[in-house]
Formats: sequence, C-alpha cells, structure tokens
Amino acid sequence: MKIIDLRSDTVTVPSEEMRAAMARAKVGDDVYGEDSTVNELEQVAADLLGKEATLFVASGTMANQIALLVHTERGNEVIVDAESHIYYYEVGAAAMLGGVQLKPLEGLLSSEGPEVLRKAFRPPDIHFPITRLVCLENTFNRGGGTVISPAISKAIYDLAKERELTVHLDGARIFNAALALGCDVRDFTRFCDSVMFSLSKGLGAPVGSLLAGSQQFIKKARRYRKALGGGWRQAGVLAAAGLVALKNIPHLAEDHTNARYLAEGLAEIPGLQVDLSKVETNIVVAKVVGRWTAAEFAKELARQGVKCNAWGPDTVRFVTHKDVSREDIETVLSIVKKILSL
Repeated sequence: MKIIDLRSDTVTVPSEEMRAAMARAKVGDDVYGEDSTVNELEQVAADLLGKEATLFVASGTMANQIALLVHTERGNEVIVDAESHIYYYEVGAAAMLGGVQLKPLEGLLSSEGPEVLRKAFRPPDIHFPITRLVCLENTFNRGGGTVISPAISKAIYDLAKERELTVHLDGARIFNAALALGCDVRDFTRFCDSVMFSLSKGLGAPVGSLLAGSQQFIKKARRYRKALGGGWRQAGVLAAAGLVALKNIPHLAEDHTNARYLAEGLAEIPGLQVDLSKVETNIVVAKVVGRWTAAEFAKELARQGVKCNAWGPDTVRFVTHKDVSREDIETVLSIVKKILSL
C-alpha cells in the first residue's frame, strides 16, 4: 500500500539531482570558514533575501533561538503571537537558553496586527521587563498557512522602530508567502532586522535553515551557533542539497494549487468543514464534525494509507508538498469520502 504523507512538508525526501549534488560537493571545515559550498549557499541566500549575510544552521528552531539570543539580553521581553511557532513549538527555548520572557498576543499575525501591537506597548516602569524584540511569522503555520502582507509587516515594523525595537521574521515558509502574493520575497524581508527560512520544508532539502541579517548580526549569530553545538565541519554535503532546494522555489506554486484542490474537495464532503478563505498556501485545516474525533479520524486515515496530523480535538491539518501529486490528492479525497460514509 502506498503511503501518502500529508503530515508536513518536512517529510519530503531528496531528489536524485539533490543526492548527486551532495555526492560531488566540495567541502571544508565550516567552523574555519573553509567550506566553499556552505559559503556559496550563504551568499546565494543573502542575495535572494536582500540581506548582507546569512548563516547556515541545523533547523528553523535553532535559527529562531539564535536570533533571540543576538537581539536580546537576559530578562528582556519578546513580543510574539500567541499561536506562533516560537511560542508554541520551540520547547520553551527562549526561557531555557536566553532567559527572556515571551509576551504572547492574540491576533498579532493578522490584519489587525499593528493595532494589537500598539495596544500591547507599556510605559517605562521599574516593575516591567524591557521589551527588545517583536517576532513575526510568515506564512503563519497555526493560522493555516496564511500570509501576512508586506503592508501589515511594514506597519508593525514601523511601530517597532518608533519604540527602538528590533524585528525578527520566522520565515520558515517565506517563499510560499511570496508566491502566494506574486511578489518578491524582499518585499517581506525589508521589514525585519533578521529573518530565517527553512530549506527542509517545501523546498525539499534533508536538513537545514538559513538565518539572515546584517554582517554584524551574523558575526554574533555564528558565535551563538557554535555555543549551541551547531558548528558544522564538512557541511558542504548538506549545503549542496540546499543549493538544489532553492531551485524548487517555483514548484511551491504547484503545492498551493494542490492544497486548494484538496481543500475544495474536502469542503464538499459531509462530516468536514473547511474555511476556504484561509487556504492561501500549502496548508489545509479541516474541522471534523459528527461522531469522529480528530484523533480517531487521523488514525483511520493512517490505517488506509494517508497520514495527517490531528491539531486538536476536532481539527486536522494536511500539508501538500513536492512528493504529493494531483493523483495522490484524488486518492486522499476518495479515502476520506469512504471513511466518513461509514
């Protein structure tokens, strides 16, 4: 039985082109700055993002946490959305590693984000922590893969600068955001002081993310990467996969098309509810109604060859990616119809 894995776009496997590039990669010791393939990847990524420099790191969580360490001091406050990846999925690392307090705001990653942020600002007071950083996320994972527009990003950035705050963008799927709006990725990255994106999600690399910012920021970030045990040695074999992954950016549009097709199909099946207005990229969130819980529904899907994630008592998430075809989506819809007709 073929398994169709829609749990996340992190489940993609390296293509033959990627494997070949990894096999022939020129390598050196990256801690000494001598891995030419890593250096090439970092330069290409910096140019794509419109930033001075980038740093190749093991994961998106590592990239985000390094950014927090660079931008803050112990005891500082960091403003985040209450459903953001940094707040929800990073193991409390901000407190564990950086000794900073996260201030979660409902609706920061929405069209009302600027006003939400404005209302959250407090006057200076000895009783309050010093706020240093605002963190955004684009696309917004727990928002269903929705896109925060450049206009909203700019408004939040301008507000932050009025308070002399820095802005970090968790751009794990930032190229999905750019393709969804038909704009240049730099339309987003110009409104942040640092940004990271993932190579190992929709772009299909086996591992790795890139953290970008000014030369000074990356110089400090490199030290924190080493302190966290993230100093690469002959990492060119992984960076080579990253260079091939960047060629997959245009393919993300196909993932979006497949997600829309899946969402529209699911919305027509009794027993499921899908808010089609929130299906903007490659993530589809469906509400399970009736006798099935989300966990039971996901378990039955898995038994019949379709993997997805239960996101709560009554919601499931499907994520399309390069290893899922239109034919696979048709199969998924057929299986879902069969299950919900039982």
